[in-house]
Amino acid sequence: MPGPGQITLRRPPPEPAASSQPALFSTPRKAWTLLLLVFTAVYFAALFSPALLDDADASHAQAAQHILSSGDWVTMYVDGIRYLEKPPLPYWMVAVDYRIFGENVFATHLPMSLGVLGCTVLAWFWARRAWGDRAAFYAALGMFTSVGVFLFTRFFIPESILTFFEILALWCFLTGLEDRKPLRLYIAYASVALALLAKGLIAPVFFVAALVPYLAITGEWRRWREFRLFTGLLVFLAIGAPWHILCGLANPDHGHPVGNIPHSGNVHGFFYFYFINEHFLRFLGKRYPDDYNRQPWFVFWLGQLIWIFPWSLFLPIAIRRAWRNRRLFLADLRYDSTTTLQFLDPKLHASESSTLAGRLRFRARTSLLLALYAGFIVVFFSISTNQEYYTWPIYPAVLMLIAGGLAIFEEESPDASRSASRWLNAAHITFVVLGLFAAAALSYGLWESRYLPYIADIGTLMAHRDVGGYTLSLSHFFDITGKAFAALRLPAAIAAVTFLLGPLAAWLLRRRGHAVESTVTVALTMSLILIAAHMALARFQPMLSSKAMAETINRITAEPGNADAQFMIYGDQSEASSIIFYTHRPALLVHGNTWYFQPGQEDHGELFGSSMIWGSCYPDAPHIFLSDQDLLQLWGTGQRHFLFVPHKFHTHVEKLLDNRLYEVQELSDKTLYTDRPF
Repeated sequence: MPGPGQITLRRPPPEPAASSQPALFSTPRKAWTLLLLVFTAVYFAALFSPALLDDADASHAQAAQHILSSGDWVTMYVDGIRYLEKPPLPYWMVAVDYRIFGENVFATHLPMSLGVLGCTVLAWFWARRAWGDRAAFYAALGMFTSVGVFLFTRFFIPESILTFFEILALWCFLTGLEDRKPLRLYIAYASVALALLAKGLIAPVFFVAALVPYLAITGEWRRWREFRLFTGLLVFLAIGAPWHILCGLANPDHGHPVGNIPHSGNVHGFFYFYFINEHFLRFLGKRYPDDYNRQPWFVFWLGQLIWIFPWSLFLPIAIRRAWRNRRLFLADLRYDSTTTLQFLDPKLHASESSTLAGRLRFRARTSLLLALYAGFIVVFFSISTNQEYYTWPIYPAVLMLIAGGLAIFEEESPDASRSASRWLNAAHITFVVLGLFAAAALSYGLWESRYLPYIADIGTLMAHRDVGGYTLSLSHFFDITGKAFAALRLPAAIAAVTFLLGPLAAWLLRRRGHAVESTVTVALTMSLILIAAHMALARFQPMLSSKAMAETINRITAEPGNADAQFMIYGDQSEASSIIFYTHRPALLVHGNTWYFQPGQEDHGELFGSSMIWGSCYPDAPHIFLSDQDLLQLWGTGQRHFLFVPHKFHTHVEKLLDNRLYEVQELSDKTLYTDRPF
């Protein structure tokens, strides 16, 4: 690496002429025409189905629904009970959507899809400045066609919103220093504050954990006076602090819980619950109640390759190129035009050399910052309790690094491309082999189910394997059986044909020298597969959502004499949260604020916790929590009652209420009862 005042000679990387650029991305308009078509087909079209899912999806939607109906933008409620686990920004956004579009699945999931679009735009701008037009196009395609980005925006979680503000903060801080534009630094501080309001304390932790080593390695820490630390912190606090303060004042301590575990009338307030229980103790795996799982380390790390598939196929190429150019990377990383003049080509003027050197420095610093950011998040959640989607914030960073490495590989001279062809061939052969296996598995399922009748309620065909205690977001995936293909014929057939032909077409195009067309074919292949996956998800609606039961209740309660009927859930409200959302009726919860028990095995201890425990212990919590004895006393008296019973409680409830149950509707593995005939 040259020292101050030294001159080194190095030719610049190849810069394709504008006239030689592939037509797909020769102009931003052409590039974004295709990109927006992919976004519309994969994401926008998927906003209208299926209905809101039970568990987190409809539970979070209830919180936004309450904000709109009550006008309380400080304390969120679910089924009338305080819901203090999460910061409010995503719920505010959905509440605004409800005001504009009505209370429906489109309005609920729109902010998540817009978060994806925002991350894609940022990835395009960032990758374009660091690696060029081709890399920008690939990074944007990667965001729209990666498995994890799609899967983990099918339900109401804030990860895409968090990631948008995190990437915006990193981009603004980096370019603010590079271009000496203080306003961008203030936008970075504001973005971190908005990320804080989207997901919590991990937002500033991730930002600082990436920047501190970056500033140390690059030597940029010497410019600390330019960071606007004091005024930037004021901006951060002005945006991020008010809600936390107001929520703490609105939800103070009540009494003195024994061992920090809440019980009726005695509960720690917002500050302890939110900062200690939901952040610090959750990281340590000691949160109360313990309703989260932790994936085995090999599953967790393998999952990262799956969530960015198929672009993870090109990850070895990007790593190989970075390793081979590590010395030049270090030289570019600390290049300072005020002390060093690097002539990248003797034929270039000094100003041209300085411009090229600045581009190389920005590329190197981008690679370092994104790698540090992604690396810290993966290590953080490999130590902590985790869900599959917790590493969502790394997707844009990793996809930009992959896109940059792949684009530079493709733009190198023909000789260099031939020397690297075995790496590209290996990636495509892997894709072809995986495609063949997937096509064979899908074809086998279709063949085995060829004589089975189509059954709309796919839940009746599923197993109950209870993988991870159903505490992982993809637990139900392992319940799929061969018989289920009878309800999945169309999406399975589309996916099988696409898996069979798409990877093969991409490989043949690569072998014939059509690099861009090959990479785009990989992306379009995944687009079709994701569309088929969404069609399959819509077929699972009877199993994952209880909207049909909500419509039944709404129809019955519209009849004379049933308007004041009471809805009850045996278990936690998350079991039938979509019914509460679609009926606008609060539910009485039998054992809904206690640890679930296994009917008939009460002496064997508790299984997993309810999200309602903490809020139910506030003195002003409504009396919606019932025991078996309370249920027996209410059942069949007063107004009509509806009782929702999940599969695991069927036997217990039938024994408890004996012949006093009248079945209204059965949907997958859940049943809706009433306490008197119609």
